[in-house]
Amino acid sequence: MLHHLSFGVADLVRATTFYDAVLSALGYQRVWTDDDAIGYGLSGGGDLFCLKLRGANAKAPGDGFHLAFAAPSPAAVVQFHAVALLHGGIDNGSPGLRLDYGDDYFAAFVIDPDGHHIEAVWSNRCTC
Repeated sequence: MLHHLSFGVADLVRATTFYDAVLSALGYQRVWTDDDAIGYGLSGGGDLFCLKLRGANAKAPGDGFHLAFAAPSPAAVVQFHAVALLHGGIDNGSPGLRLDYGDDYFAAFVIDPDGHHIEAVWSNRCTC
């Protein structure tokens, strides 16, 4: 259903450092870069997620919004969480099974340096 999603960020260098690390843990990479934006996706593909420099106007969406990135394995979810914390993320739910969402739903939750709520999730239903 979705083609891509963008986050406005206050500091593109800080956000890029964070997302280069956490998305690499999930098998994603930078697919393009310019002075005001960075696009991430799968190797050889277009961007599915973009960071856009918005300076002081950058604001994370309010309560109820989060973005879940598909992970290739539970180990990748664990790595995503650890790397996020090392690069300025705030723990919002350590890696583990979330039985409320399914018997194989393994996820971790963090808040990025701009206040965006993000998740890495693996389940047998993921197609990543």
